[in-house]
Amino acid sequence: MKAIVQDRYGPADVLELRDIDPPAVGDDDVLVRVRAAGVDAGVVHLVTGLPYLLRLGFGLRAPRSRVRGMDVAGLVEAVGRNVTRFRPGDEVFGTCEGAFAEYARARQDRLAPKPAALTFEQAAAVPVSAQTALQGLRDAGAVQPGQKVLITGAGGGVGTFAVQLAKAFGAEVTGVCGPDKADLVRSIGADHVVDYTREDFTDRPHRYDLILDIAGNRRLSRLRRVLTPRGTLVIMGGEEGGRWFGGNDRQLRATLLSPFVRHRLRMLMSMQRERDLRTVAELIEAGQVTPVVGRTYPLDQAPDAVRHVGEGHARGKVVITV
Repeated sequence: MKAIVQDRYGPADVLELRDIDPPAVGDDDVLVRVRAAGVDAGVVHLVTGLPYLLRLGFGLRAPRSRVRGMDVAGLVEAVGRNVTRFRPGDEVFGTCEGAFAEYARARQDRLAPKPAALTFEQAAAVPVSAQTALQGLRDAGAVQPGQKVLITGAGGGVGTFAVQLAKAFGAEVTGVCGPDKADLVRSIGADHVVDYTREDFTDRPHRYDLILDIAGNRRLSRLRRVLTPRGTLVIMGGEEGGRWFGGNDRQLRATLLSPFVRHRLRMLMSMQRERDLRTVAELIEAGQVTPVVGRTYPLDQAPDAVRHVGEGHARGKVVITV
């Protein structure tokens, strides 16, 4: 099969299209004929190997898993003997290792039936980003109806889901984004939009019950100044902070500071869970959430897709078609 293979860490150019053997299917596994695969910031970090802290889990000198990609949508090709939830021909979406390939192996508890209303490209945009947004709002943020919620990075892969989910939970939503994404963020339900190139939201008089800081770089003190007295700040990543820790240093500092202040400061380490994937699927089927696919690339242009996401200006989710 054709797959995007990575033998070393580095820029997107380390990704190569090669012919390799399809993955072996274990008793509890599902072999998926990939139709589309999502690209997010996590993929970029795995390609570059930065921050270095990430390598502790994925390989010190080179990535242990050679094929990139987590978000997957496609058709079930084969199932292991213990798999009871799916059968060949089913349309599925979810997470796996090695989605940038013609075939990928996934655990059955990481997949769900693809919502009928979605194309494979739309479905591939959902799993990682939507679950991250859901867990940031519901679990770490404990969002409640009527709350004022501010979301940075509102026009990106996670942000477009966060805006729609916050509205589904009954919040009043302010999205922070660049001028090229303002119309998009309004179109998916944001009540207010702040163009960060023209205005610093931390200088405004508005106060928020919950802030989701997605891949931001503002100091904690600046973010806390626009929280209500007992508001919640959820740090969901960051793209600055050095080659060792990246944005994780802000998450750690927020966790250490939280017991000593009235604000709830939370870090998010998102997990891929079947029940959350199904929750998102139900919201999609109910018409409350629609995936935003910004650009699509064919499999042989996966390095360009990763490069585009790494530049930090992608609209919605970038997807690779197979």
